[in-house]
Amino acid sequence: MAMPRKLKNFNIFNDANSYQGIAKNITLPALARKMEAYRGGGMNGPVKADLGLSDDGIQVEWTLGGWDLLAIRQWGATSASAVALRFTGAVQQDDTGATQAVEVVMRGRHEEIDFGNAEPGGDTEHSITTTCTYYKLSVDGEVLVEIDILNMVEIVNGEDILADQRAALGI
Repeated sequence: MAMPRKLKNFNIFNDANSYQGIAKNITLPALARKMEAYRGGGMNGPVKADLGLSDDGIQVEWTLGGWDLLAIRQWGATSASAVALRFTGAVQQDDTGATQAVEVVMRGRHEEIDFGNAEPGGDTEHSITTTCTYYKLSVDGEVLVEIDILNMVEIVNGEDILADQRAALGI
């Protein structure tokens, strides 16, 4: 019997600045596709056609303890890829003790900075939602998924699944 791999610890970096001891939690982007059901004559049921990434795009939500001036200074960035974020995680399997390094690299801009509640003597934290144009998931240095929305690149398990579409479009 095997034990599942569990996230044991993590860190967040914003433009190479470490949030060690400051990062409280993160909701990594969901990998979601827009699918549309199609059922034609002679079909006994629908088949969903893949229309690319979900309309929700790629978003990361993260929370920091205290006041973070760096993220506030990045608010209102005019470039869609202005902010570079990186998540690093240590995933460990308890039956073997094997640890894997997980890394998610993202680029985008902050959609929302929520300052939370202010209360004398209370905890202070910021919740930030960042909409991303770039996403790369690696485990132990192996790139599993890489998405570059602005350059129409989508690599899954080493295969660029949009290469033929770019070629057809002449880009």
